[in-house]
Parts: sequence; C-alpha cells; structure tokens
Amino acid sequence: MWVHDTLMKQVEIRRFDAADRDWLVDQHSGLYAREEGFDDSFGPLVAGIVDDFLAHHDPTCERGWMAHHEGQRLGNIFCVRVNAQTAKLRLFLLVPEARGLGLGRRMLDTCMEFARDKGYRDMELWTHESQTAAGALYAKAGWQMVQSRPAFSFGKENIEQTWVVTL
Repeated sequence: MWVHDTLMKQVEIRRFDAADRDWLVDQHSGLYAREEGFDDSFGPLVAGIVDDFLAHHDPTCERGWMAHHEGQRLGNIFCVRVNAQTAKLRLFLLVPEARGLGLGRRMLDTCMEFARDKGYRDMELWTHESQTAAGALYAKAGWQMVQSRPAFSFGKENIEQTWVVTL
C-alpha cells in the first residue's frame, strides 16, 4: 500500500489528545477481537486506562503519542509513571497496514527516549505471548521478559507476560 521510505518520512508522531480517545478505544477493541479473539471486556479496560490518563496524567513525566499519515491515524503508544524510577509502556498498537515498516520501532524509541529524558531508570510493560511481533521488537530494543504465566482474561486462555528494560 505505502512505499516504506516515503511512509516513514511522512509519518508524524504527535502527542495524544482527547480527540484521539474514541479511535484508540475502537481500534484496540476491534483489532484484539479480530486478531486475538478477545471478548467485549477488553474495550472497557482500554477505555478506563485512556480515561484515567486523560483525567490524571502528569504531562511533565507522562505522555501518549499518535502516529498518523495524511490525516489517518496509524497507531499509539503511552509512557506512564509507576514511581520515580520506573515508567510503564501502555497501549502500544499499530493498525495492520502500518506494521512491518519500522514504525513500531520508531514509536518504541520515542517512548523510551521520553522516559530516559524524564529521568526514569527502567520501564516495564504487560502483554500476551500471542503478540509475537511485539515481543521480537521489545527484545531487539533490549527488553527482557521476566514473567510469563497462564491466565484466563478477555474471555479466553492467555499467557500473560511482563517485560522490563533498563534505560
């Protein structure tokens, strides 16, 4: 659909704002239902995370980003505070047509650089084993999986993972 080099030069990564909320919740709900078989409990979880971020985030040490090209949103990623030393990567998503082009790495680098600049020493994230492309991306960026456990979540059996990285 897009030529890789052209897309990467034209994609803008900007701050997330309230106008992005519904798109983000709809994309997470729809993509995870189609690709992972998640049930209707996932959308409200995502909505709650986004709503909490909008209502309570500290812009001096927390941020969300949206990638977009020619007015079309392509994905999002968030960095939120766990404590003074640790940030959490949240809600990382790319629409299918934007995957495999290097945009995920660019977004991950943006998030990690922000965390470093704000003085965090490390980051953590929670995901599912089924997210193999994301896991490969995290590993290439220096993240390590520190926990993997079976869980029943979002209407199905999953293997939940916790990943960490030292900044």
